[in-house]
Amino acid sequence: MMDIVQLLSDELSLKNVQVQNVLDLMKDGGTVPFIARYRKERTGALNEITLRDLSDRYIYLSELEARKLAILQSIDKQGKLTPELKQKIEACMQKNELEDLYLPYKPKKRTRAAIAKEKGLEPFAKWLQAQNTPRTTEIALETEAQKYLNKEKEVETINDVLQGASDILAEAVAENAELRSFIRNFIFRNGFVTSKVKKQFSAGSTKYENYREFKAPVRTVPAHNVLALIRGEKEGVVSFQVEVDEPVILTFLEGRENHSRAATLREFYHEMLKDSLHRLLKPSLVSEVLKEKKQGSDEESIGTFAANLRELLLSSPAGMKPTMGIDPGFRTGCKVVVIDGTGKFLDHQTIYPHTGDNSRLQAEQTIKQLLQQYQIDLVAIGNGTAGRETDQFIETILNGLEEPKPIKVMVSEAGASIYSASDVAIEEFSNLDVTVRGAISIARRLQDPLAELVKIEPKSIGVGQYQHDVDQKQLKTKLEETVESCVNYVGVDLNTASKQLLSYVAGINTTVAEKVIEYRNTHGAFKSREELLTVPRFGPKTFEQASGFLRIRDGENLLDNTGVHPESYNVVKTIAADLGVSLEELTQMPEQLAALDLSKYVTDTIGEPTLIDIIEELQKPGRDPRSEFSYATFRSDINTIDDLEKDMMLEGIVTNVTNFGAFVDIGVHQDGLVHISQMANHFVKDPTQVVKVGQIIKVRVIEIDHTLKRIGLSMKIEEPGEEKESVKLN
Repeated sequence: MMDIVQLLSDELSLKNVQVQNVLDLMKDGGTVPFIARYRKERTGALNEITLRDLSDRYIYLSELEARKLAILQSIDKQGKLTPELKQKIEACMQKNELEDLYLPYKPKKRTRAAIAKEKGLEPFAKWLQAQNTPRTTEIALETEAQKYLNKEKEVETINDVLQGASDILAEAVAENAELRSFIRNFIFRNGFVTSKVKKQFSAGSTKYENYREFKAPVRTVPAHNVLALIRGEKEGVVSFQVEVDEPVILTFLEGRENHSRAATLREFYHEMLKDSLHRLLKPSLVSEVLKEKKQGSDEESIGTFAANLRELLLSSPAGMKPTMGIDPGFRTGCKVVVIDGTGKFLDHQTIYPHTGDNSRLQAEQTIKQLLQQYQIDLVAIGNGTAGRETDQFIETILNGLEEPKPIKVMVSEAGASIYSASDVAIEEFSNLDVTVRGAISIARRLQDPLAELVKIEPKSIGVGQYQHDVDQKQLKTKLEETVESCVNYVGVDLNTASKQLLSYVAGINTTVAEKVIEYRNTHGAFKSREELLTVPRFGPKTFEQASGFLRIRDGENLLDNTGVHPESYNVVKTIAADLGVSLEELTQMPEQLAALDLSKYVTDTIGEPTLIDIIEELQKPGRDPRSEFSYATFRSDINTIDDLEKDMMLEGIVTNVTNFGAFVDIGVHQDGLVHISQMANHFVKDPTQVVKVGQIIKVRVIEIDHTLKRIGLSMKIEEPGEEKESVKLN
């Protein structure tokens, strides 16, 4: 069997010792964030991406090996395992190739070939195979077939015999691994995906208009097209198929399988091969190719979703300041909440600024009173229904205030309603209405997007592409890995973190997170990381994995508010002693720290990579690695799609990036699309290389479809004398 370590080393261009060390660390309970951050000496400073690739590939190869063993045992029990077949199976590197080899020996339902064998026609099929050589120029086909007539087995005519033998041979052709591999590759390289919108749906009546007369090479059809076609077919709007040049495939099969010079046998084989291709090979292999394209599309779509989610989770926080959150509404009013600088809920009111002058005046007085009473620094307004109208209402109030005024920001409501009705929200605010909980979520998102968004299932955050059509298990795994990566990258305040946030810290599961919260509620704020070891179920292994990512502000040890792992505290103390200063003084000496000769502090367990990280932490203790806070300003005269005009220049926020472009919130309750062809004056292959979720950009309106409520936008810079382009909206 294969040497998995060597294979992984070759595939990922790593040293064997790196691969082996990573596998050993993972088997010992090491998490990816921990290994990437605190075991650089053992891994050669591999990043999280490489570590996860290595882990995923290891799992695939391990499953492949296990499957090989099961297949070898199955074929051996049948007494059909030859040395040549065993060698082919052991050399397999792909699961589909392995299954092709196993196909002739795999227990199956009663096929036409199996029924023919039950009728005693297998010897005749073998006789035909023996005659299928260039030396055969004449053959008494019907004479030989007469020997197998059997009324008891319902083989009553020569045609019954020939058909049964054809079924047996057709199945054998369809189970030939080499033939399957060639045809599968041919379909992939030369086939076309074609689709039509069903006749009952008139032009312009569906969101699948691009697929009314669609044709694209199988090899290059984009992921979003594949997923859209699958969704359209499920919804009963679109029908699609894979077209392939069958005569070319049949010619190939004839050349490989039809060798006799006897006219009757050649004709028999010709018809048998046509049947094998149409009935068995093509349906099976087209299905496999589509499955492969679906898997590739899933991976691409999930990768884009994960990249968008990462950008959103790592959005710049406005900061832990007194914040007003507003969930806008017309008839039902706007739910207004106030939270303090720790995210604690303080107050809530319902105002009706959009139902008449008297109500508006009363709403204005309520807002002013809350702003003054709680000394509000931030105002978060949801971007849903009545969002822009509420934004203008608050803008008018703030314009009348003296400096310094609160900062007003429109915040995405995506997933807020999901959170407000969730068990998490009910547990936290059981006595509050769901709409009030939603407003609290909006306010907290502005303070710290990461801390709040981890409470919502990633799929509900609204940055995916065909997220309900992709492999849900794979999606869940990838998104959870992304959240885990973001949480550990930023670090978590041990004394304010929610259970949901804590559960994403390396080494901590939901049960341990609950124990931490219970301990904190009973004993008060943690004074040191070491205190974690007194929390039930927080054992030495959990402490090893998690402690470096947990922060304690104003604790007993300054290092507890840094990314320095407790296992490295002694080396920091040694550095401080060598410089003759305290730990506090040490963090005020960035130049001296930068000038240190790190080689003198290298030990058997701590090398230069870890020492470099330690110095960086000491130079900026407790720093937040996320970017500085910024926000977009929407034009006050643009509130709905009806206010838009072609060639209008606007500022907007990127809300979602797909592989065909980016969606941008320009403040009209409907995101516009910047198609990939409109993202730059040069060719763009990957939209994520141009824009990120949460990025503030300038766009030009190039297309407005009032019927389907679609807005086409462009980021292109117009060259002198260049004609303005339009783009077909997807």
